[in-house]
Amino acid sequence: MQSATSSQLGLAHRSGSLQESLSGKVMLAVAASAFVGICAHISLPLPFTPVPLTLQNFAVILVGMLLGPVVGFSAMVLYLAEGAMGLPVFTPHSVGGIAHLLGPNAGYLFSYPLAAATAGWSVRAMQRITSRFRAGLVAATIASAPIFLLGAGWLSHLLHTSAAATWTMAIAPFLPGEVVKITAAAGIFSSLQRWRQP
Repeated sequence: MQSATSSQLGLAHRSGSLQESLSGKVMLAVAASAFVGICAHISLPLPFTPVPLTLQNFAVILVGMLLGPVVGFSAMVLYLAEGAMGLPVFTPHSVGGIAHLLGPNAGYLFSYPLAAATAGWSVRAMQRITSRFRAGLVAATIASAPIFLLGAGWLSHLLHTSAAATWTMAIAPFLPGEVVKITAAAGIFSSLQRWRQP
């Protein structure tokens, strides 16, 4: 009888811990999606491309590195769902809703779950062999690749542009800023990890 009671208490404790962990992850995903939405509103329209300059890439990569591949991926799926429902989480100059997910920026947006998961997986793999900051740099660089590839690919398909025109509109103007974002994301990740795990 005592053994059965102990087993029940142990099961209840594990169930409570699992629920607490799951609820914590959900809260992190919600907060992360809000963070990306805030960064989307820091936006600068460019006259030579329909794609604005924003801090979204920075936010997506940082979220992936800090929260890991699973929660990072989930947060970005939630972010897209919020935007599809019409919540003001996309750039302030966009129409919002489903229409925005079919527009020129769609390739970038749909790359975010993959980019966050890639950042989360890469940084954990790299931390085994190098410093936190270098791991962040490598992971952020790798995670930027699907953002640019899917973003440029969709823009080229939508506007029927040549490879040269696509490079000019979708990639080249953003590379200098991307270097800054990658470095900033790696620095913040390294600092927060050092604080959490001295």
